[in-house]
Amino acid sequence: MRVALVTAAEVRDLDDEGRLLAQALRSRGADVVAAVWDDAGVDWTSYDVAVVRSTWDYAERVADFVSWAQRVSGQTRLANPADLIAWSTDKHYLDDLASAGVPLVPSVFLEPGDGASHELLGVEHVVKPAVSAGSRDTLRLTAEEPERSLAHAERLLGEERSVLVQPYLAEVDTAGETAVVLVDGEVSHAMRKAPLLQRGMALVEGLFAQEEMSVRKPSPAELDVAAAAMRVVADRATTAGTSRPPLYARVDLLPSADGPVVLELELVEPSLFLDHVPGSADLLAEAILAR
Repeated sequence: MRVALVTAAEVRDLDDEGRLLAQALRSRGADVVAAVWDDAGVDWTSYDVAVVRSTWDYAERVADFVSWAQRVSGQTRLANPADLIAWSTDKHYLDDLASAGVPLVPSVFLEPGDGASHELLGVEHVVKPAVSAGSRDTLRLTAEEPERSLAHAERLLGEERSVLVQPYLAEVDTAGETAVVLVDGEVSHAMRKAPLLQRGMALVEGLFAQEEMSVRKPSPAELDVAAAAMRVVADRATTAGTSRPPLYARVDLLPSADGPVVLELELVEPSLFLDHVPGSADLLAEAILAR
């Protein structure tokens, strides 16, 4: 089997977990190549499956990326599927989770043409693009920084980008964030992500923000919320004509006074922390070959 692990030009040799996955696949007899998604010279028909992994630059050219996914899905098996990629690259998908009753961090969207003022100026909050990756263009702002909040939102809106505003949940400062990783719809492992956004911090430079990670056992409540989010994904897949769960998914959860809530649902290019959890790269490799 020929497998393309899809990446960005800046990481054309893959990241640490990508190389670990490639090794796990090769040990099972697969021919594995790192393929840059926007390299016009790649013949996608020559691969049995293309697995989207480290395409961290997609947020800057999301329309091109979605078009690429749709085109490539007609040339080889793409994981995750193009329809799920198109849906989950834009955080407006949070509206679908909310409609399904999934507990979420409260979310307010501002659209190009709207004013930058929003209802969270009086509390600590986060302002970020609705299409983003790696915490780029994301700011944590206090109630005493309304001018900075408005200026950041105005800049993003001026670039014709939708803006997502969410309250900052202080519980994360002590408990951290929980990332639940699923392979073929089943929980593989979970990680604790230390608080990333600091007061007064500048915007992230580079492809992504560096994170402090450790293995975590998710609570039953966290698993319940992750399962609720994945039921929405299953409904999307069924609408697209398949009952198969995505190859991989990551549900990012924050603690709140009312229990765990979904911050993000990652189906495109998330770190899966394969280099932190022994056996997880083998599990994903087996799932890829089974497809």
